[in-house]
Amino acid sequence: MARKPTPLDTTVTFLEMTARPAMRAALPLGVNAVILHAEEPPLAFYRYLQFQVGHPWHWESRLRMDDETLAGRIHAETTDIFVVYLDGAPAGFFEIDRAKADVTDLAYFGLMPHASGRGLGRWLLMSAIDACWANEPARITVNTCTLDHPAALPLYQKLGFRPYRQAPGQVVPLAKADLHRLAEQGVTAA
Repeated sequence: MARKPTPLDTTVTFLEMTARPAMRAALPLGVNAVILHAEEPPLAFYRYLQFQVGHPWHWESRLRMDDETLAGRIHAETTDIFVVYLDGAPAGFFEIDRAKADVTDLAYFGLMPHASGRGLGRWLLMSAIDACWANEPARITVNTCTLDHPAALPLYQKLGFRPYRQAPGQVVPLAKADLHRLAEQGVTAA
């Protein structure tokens, strides 16, 4: 019988931004990167992005969703997904949720391991912030947790997000069966 993974305790920090920042972040010199809007991305590609960016940080909820539920979330009119390509290959993404009229949520944001350390984080986050402000909400939100990349919270705060609440949370890591299923779907391929 397969053992179920032990849940991991975490603290979730909820952040908000109530005014568009004046600062801008340029693409680092000598870096060949572009951000493209992914309109209705194939589910396998989306799962690939989620896994490659989020697996080290225990992003698991979207990877457990069945096709119908996942398609309903990511293909909704209120969802925008942007993919960053580095030297022609996917290197990260961000996802925006505009389901609430006055609040835009930066639902997911991150880079793949091969893109880390190249100076892309600040540029990508600033691009995500600009995209969040496009529909002129009253505020934009994002959350992170203590299981996330150690630079996540400081970067959010550096670019203008302010914490407004913390709460305990728990994440159940992907089980071996989940990883085998994802491998069969080609999601875990590099």
